[in-house]
Amino acid sequence: MTKENPYKTYVGVTADFTEDGMLTPKSIRWGDGRVYEIDRVRSVQRMASRKAGGAGLRYECRIRGSSVALYYEGHGLWFVERKVPRMT
Repeated sequence: MTKENPYKTYVGVTADFTEDGMLTPKSIRWGDGRVYEIDRVRSVQRMASRKAGGAGLRYECRIRGSSVALYYEGHGLWFVERKVPRMT
């Protein structure tokens, strides 16, 4: 991983591959063990995160009624953009 970014948080993700080979995230697991089910994936686009840095597939997800941008960098690395930077 690269230099720590206060707007970027790596998370665990449970995902499935569909019959046609699409990678579909099902839930997000925070470092403290909390798990949030993904209600719906609204869109998937290859793009960069301007706020957190990094690029990959951006999954626009609905989780508990909120919109969450989840990024897959590849090699099993997933991250989300933090709304408020983490204090270091």
